[in-house]
Amino acid sequence: MPDTSFLSWPFFDEAHRDLARDLDAWCRDQIAPLAEHEDDDVDGACRELVRRLGQGGWLRRAVPIDGNRLDVRSLCLIRETLGRHSGLADFAFALQGLGSGPISLFGSPEQRETWLPRVAEGLAIPAFALSEADAGSDVGAMTTTARQDGDGWVLDGAKTWISNAGIADFYIVFCRLPKMGERAFAAFLVEAGNPGLRITERIEVLAPHPLGTVALERCRVPAGALVGEAGKGLKVALATLDVFRPTVGAAALGFARRALDEALGHAVKRMAFGKPLAEHQLTQARLADMAVDVDASALLVYRAAWTRDAGAERITREAAMAKLFSTEAAQRVIDGAVQLLGGRGVVAGAPVERLYREVRALRIYEGTSEIQRLVIAGQILSGGGSGGTTNG
Repeated sequence: MPDTSFLSWPFFDEAHRDLARDLDAWCRDQIAPLAEHEDDDVDGACRELVRRLGQGGWLRRAVPIDGNRLDVRSLCLIRETLGRHSGLADFAFALQGLGSGPISLFGSPEQRETWLPRVAEGLAIPAFALSEADAGSDVGAMTTTARQDGDGWVLDGAKTWISNAGIADFYIVFCRLPKMGERAFAAFLVEAGNPGLRITERIEVLAPHPLGTVALERCRVPAGALVGEAGKGLKVALATLDVFRPTVGAAALGFARRALDEALGHAVKRMAFGKPLAEHQLTQARLADMAVDVDASALLVYRAAWTRDAGAERITREAAMAKLFSTEAAQRVIDGAVQLLGGRGVVAGAPVERLYREVRALRIYEGTSEIQRLVIAGQILSGGGSGGTTNG
């Protein structure tokens, strides 16, 4: 049984506590039966998870409609809970929010009315197409371009490592605008059926999920496809990531909590040298370190989320700290769980073996650990302190 004492922390109100408990019960009923067969048909499993999350009303927390605003604490609680039950369920939820985030934050009324209700209901799947083969952490190095042509735009280039590639109904594609200057970028909404967009590669990774390369060849989109302002595409990308980056830490926290639960359950039952593993001091020391990592992660994640919900325009420092520490800590906790379980920990399909594969990517996507360190250093050197405000 996971530790839920953190829900009494002052970061949360009663609605958050109810949300966490209700979602945990829903996951046991709706997600657990799917988990064993996720790898058999990853695309189908993702579509089914999105459908169920939509029907359950959970996607409305990630996709603000009817005047609702994004509550980052709720997003983090949902990702933590889903991550504890199923890494793929967490992925499905997160991409509904991240992929539609540029529309939520910067979209036109028409874009919001057309797409956000469908995404919230689980009837449309978005993708966030930012990374390129030589432009991952260095977003400014992207080479995909957009040029005005008549009453529309023409996009050319390629995006890779794109989650939901091949199953998305629309892509938010970030492009350089060469005619507007070196630092001019823009975001465009490109529907999957556009003849200028095609999936050229599906990428297999440690923890299977829809991932691939998207080619844009003379891809024509109407003027209304522009998301936000021309020339300010990086603002769209970075503001979206700023909101969702703490939730990556929350997913890692969910993984870590599950690993700690698995380790505790094993340690009290497994006999070694005449007594339970849990009675050996080396085991107790490892479990203590794991518990400290879990609680420290939770404090950083929910500090960042609370700071944003309390009105901070940017949470660059807090989000980077939460993402960096929680993903690195989750890797330590899960590795510790595998070690404690011994041979059982490396059996294919075992909970901690799945977690071991699933957690690794979290230290890379939405900003590597190295990039987070640079962000944090930049913030403290420029006077971007914490305490409810940031200078991001």
